[in-house]
Amino acid sequence: MFGATLLLSFREIRRHLLRSFLTTLGIIIGVAAVITMVTLGRGVTASVQDQISSLGSNVYIVFPTAGDRQAPRSFREDDVAAVRNQIAGVIHVAGSVSASALAFANGADWSTSVQGVSNEFLEAQSIEIDQGRAFTTEEEASGRNVCMLGSKVREVLFVPGASPLGETMRVGNVSCTVIAVLAERGQGGGPNQDQDNTVMMPLKTVQRRFLGNDDIQYFVVKYDSAYSSASIQQSLIDLLRERRLLQAGADNDFDIIDTAQVNQAVGAATGALTAMVAVIAGISLLVGGIGIMNIMLVSVTERTREIGIRLAIGALAKEVRLQFLTEAVVLCCFGGLVGIALAFLFSWLLAGVIDVPFVFDPLINILSFLFSALMGIAFGYYPAARASRLDPIDALRHE
Repeated sequence: MFGATLLLSFREIRRHLLRSFLTTLGIIIGVAAVITMVTLGRGVTASVQDQISSLGSNVYIVFPTAGDRQAPRSFREDDVAAVRNQIAGVIHVAGSVSASALAFANGADWSTSVQGVSNEFLEAQSIEIDQGRAFTTEEEASGRNVCMLGSKVREVLFVPGASPLGETMRVGNVSCTVIAVLAERGQGGGPNQDQDNTVMMPLKTVQRRFLGNDDIQYFVVKYDSAYSSASIQQSLIDLLRERRLLQAGADNDFDIIDTAQVNQAVGAATGALTAMVAVIAGISLLVGGIGIMNIMLVSVTERTREIGIRLAIGALAKEVRLQFLTEAVVLCCFGGLVGIALAFLFSWLLAGVIDVPFVFDPLINILSFLFSALMGIAFGYYPAARASRLDPIDALRHE
């Protein structure tokens, strides 16, 4: 019986193709909008979390802040050493400094940043070397004029396809030998912070040749995930307050960023925003469901005489109800399938336009299809029940 009912449903839908398509348009738009919003939201979340992960996992970034009418007090190398030696659970601690500079090579120049780092800094922030080698112990200790290039600097200043390793370039007034090219890292935590547009040199080189002091602008702390993050952070605060001679009750003159907490907060915020947008887009599904109910009521009115004949020759009320309910479900399922196809296309195109990963989630597509079928049952039941309750004699008199 169900097979025969399904065939009858397809026949009735085919008889009014344009009307059927326009009826399902609300479902199509609703499903496409919900899936597209969720897919793009997850792509944005993945993109932001990748950027935060480029700062390293299980990492604190510690930097000085301005006190009351005072400029920020920089850290010292002995502060970094104290954190390394006195706090349990710390794997790497490394300071860094940076300055803006103009880089010159092969007759071209490029505005970039020069960053003073150590090999331990690279390990703490999971910065990978694509070509070349890390600093030697002697280069770090003596502050040799050697440098590592971000992929953007290498692309702009050197011949494509040719290795820059061993070449000499100038950064500001300092000539340096290229020993490595860093792997691509992408954008940083803020606008216009391209982590690939950098030249890295030994920490002492940048301190001496660019800044003229031995200050540490900020340092990173990579900790063992087996230890309590809150405990390590509190130990770090206590140690720095002691070393910086802060009185009890005085505000900290430094700040600590926990990349793991930032990652969780960003994921929760973007997830909530995505859900809110998806709910707003889902309103069109309700509008589409109302359209389905409306057109099914019209169909019942148009086919009143047909319903009367079926009931008069022995069709049961439940069979008539099943026929109209099946038509509503088929219409909604068709709209759901078309909506899924459009959502896949729109998500793929828009992900490329806004430069975020295309995160295809089969679950949201399946749930959207099942929800569209449920809409057919919910909004098709009343017209189907109304058709099944028609009196055969009155229905046969209907013109």
